[in-house]
Amino acid sequence: MYNNQFSMFRVIKFIFIVSLMAFILTSCDRNRVFDENKEIQNTVWNRHNIISFKVPVTDTLSINKIFVNIRHGGQYEKSNIYIFINIIDPSGNKLRDTVNCILADDKGKWYGSGLGDIFSCQILYKNNISFPHSGNYTFELEQAMRIDNLKNVEDVGIRVEKIK
Repeated sequence: MYNNQFSMFRVIKFIFIVSLMAFILTSCDRNRVFDENKEIQNTVWNRHNIISFKVPVTDTLSINKIFVNIRHGGQYEKSNIYIFINIIDPSGNKLRDTVNCILADDKGKWYGSGLGDIFSCQILYKNNISFPHSGNYTFELEQAMRIDNLKNVEDVGIRVEKIK
């Protein structure tokens, strides 16, 4: 009977610690408006494969930053990646940009955080941006490297966060 009580106490303690950690981790990111990544199938990003994100916007007063998230393998053959970004506002107006995402320094050292042979970068795309209309904004990402099949790209994404 003593062992059952001790085991139950350990289970309750474990659940409490995990719940507390989850609460702390989610409350640390209060500025996040949107953050989503999509996996690139077989880690080969074809230039015709446009990755799309629907970003719901309700706050038209806040000032935001917009980031491009890129996760790539250590065998990625370039030090950067050019991306075409289309932003389509709720009324259908379209803005197209080209972004040069620098992934490594001049000596080939990868930027961002790494775990094993996978590296994650968050590249600032726009700063001090407010959304003029509420509704769904569509962000489309298209690789623009003049290579049909860009290898060793794990996933890409968009992050929108409020500026404090």
